Amino acid sequence: MNIAIAKGLVALAAIVLPSTAPAADAIAPLVPGPIPFLRDDLRLVRSTVAGRASVVDGRTLWLPKRAQLVRLDGIDSCELPQWSYDPIQRGQSTIPKPVPCGPLAKAWLKRSLGNDRVFCSVVSYADDGALIGRCFASGRDLAIEMLRVGWARTTTPAPKHYLAWQDHAMDAGYGMWATYVLDMGEWRRKAIDRTMSRTPIADFHLLAERESEISPPFADARKRPKRVDR
Repeated sequence: MNIAIAKGLVALAAIVLPSTAPAADAIAPLVPGPIPFLRDDLRLVRSTVAGRASVVDGRTLWLPKRAQLVRLDGIDSCELPQWSYDPIQRGQSTIPKPVPCGPLAKAWLKRSLGNDRVFCSVVSYADDGALIGRCFASGRDLAIEMLRVGWARTTTPAPKHYLAWQDHAMDAGYGMWATYVLDMGEWRRKAIDRTMSRTPIADFHLLAERESEISPPFADARKRPKRVDR
């Protein structure tokens, strides 16, 4: 074999193959900067990250020793300032009771993680540089923990068993499936105020003008006058 070709194959193997026995809070070595042939198929990325983590929101972890964000692969959840609504009429109010779906999703992920170490198999990168991975704590898939109680939904594509857990939560009316909630992608596109001081009425107006929904039709909201505030 040509020596130059052999050296090229060795270098390629060093990029693609994962490092073994990663240290705590360490990420297996990756080539820095953009990798064109990997970005064409991000599922080729294979690495691991492990250690203590804190919860940022219902789908994101922060590993302080690496100063690295990791998002749970295969799921999405309400953003922290996002509100959903209880469809059951309570009292004389014309606006349904707001439900802080973002903080509730964060709280459940925090409860699921507890004080356990997290182990993530990294499969791709987000546009903002965050890692995307399948994360486990005490042998439990954290994405499944979110799906089974209804505080997350699947993204496309998603493993079949993720869809099964989501269907179970939807049928049981768990978590956000018991509320009217705007699809997270649409919320991110339209929400102007994304601070924690965001008022529930802003999401009520977004629901009235929604393009899509992931919960039962919110017919009453369509009858409300359109508003410009978000």
